[in-house]
Amino acid sequence: MASAVIVALWLIWAAVWMLLSRRVKSVAERPDGAAGRAHYAPMALAFLLLAAPIPLFPFDARFVPAAAWPAALGAALVFAGLAFAFWARLWLAGNWSSSVTLKSDHELVDDGPYRWVRHPIYTGLLLAFVGTALAVGEGRALVAVALAAFALWRKLKLEETMLGRQFGDAYATYCARTRALVPFVL
Repeated sequence: MASAVIVALWLIWAAVWMLLSRRVKSVAERPDGAAGRAHYAPMALAFLLLAAPIPLFPFDARFVPAAAWPAALGAALVFAGLAFAFWARLWLAGNWSSSVTLKSDHELVDDGPYRWVRHPIYTGLLLAFVGTALAVGEGRALVAVALAAFALWRKLKLEETMLGRQFGDAYATYCARTRALVPFVL
């Protein structure tokens, strides 16, 4: 049951995300080449590892018992993570992009979920990945979380360089008071 709920949550999130992607500002600047899109491949592999029961010895061993509680807790984490990402996406509005870009009339958003972390969409997605991994319960899911974290951290660093250049001292002040992914920690 929990696995069906998790799949439904991810599918609803993906459908809404695609619909919202049509309502963004035009691109003003993006990195040359594929640098701003390099996170796509590791994220796709992470989703594949979560979705497909591909035996990857020794990564097919369970790290939690095959019981109802890990799946239920995982579903709750997926819901919380995707809800947080969705809130952040709505709050960011037209400034959002799937690749690293600056938008025309780009605004520095530092309120709403952005007052807690600078990249709340990534925080929410990582929480959802952790929840899905908990529900899957196999080592391959931990590899998926690591891949997603790597991809999002790399994208985060590119975005921060671009936003720092665009917003200067205002962005530096924001970075000094707000953590990147985990409130008060990271």
